[in-house]
Amino acid sequence: MPLFIVRHEHAAETCPAGNPQVGPMLAQHVSKPGGEKFGVNIHGEAVVTGGDALYLIVDAADQSKVEAFMAPFSQMGSVEVLPASSCEQVVARAAC
Repeated sequence: MPLFIVRHEHAAETCPAGNPQVGPMLAQHVSKPGGEKFGVNIHGEAVVTGGDALYLIVDAADQSKVEAFMAPFSQMGSVEVLPASSCEQVVARAAC
């Protein structure tokens, strides 16, 4: 399946982690079972400490599945879904 890197950013003053209703819901959403509901396999996720930016490495049948999965985050800030390759694939083709 195609690999994607997802980047979500929001303003510090609207950080969903600080909202007692929204924060736990979004944490559940980015879990492996949450992604599976959308046909998205989450390989990893992390938030930049103090940076109000979330990054995910996922795979899915196509980019539209990832965009649908990330729709709740687009209500709070920007979402960018980038087609990606593993390091092994990049080395095999000898180009980024």
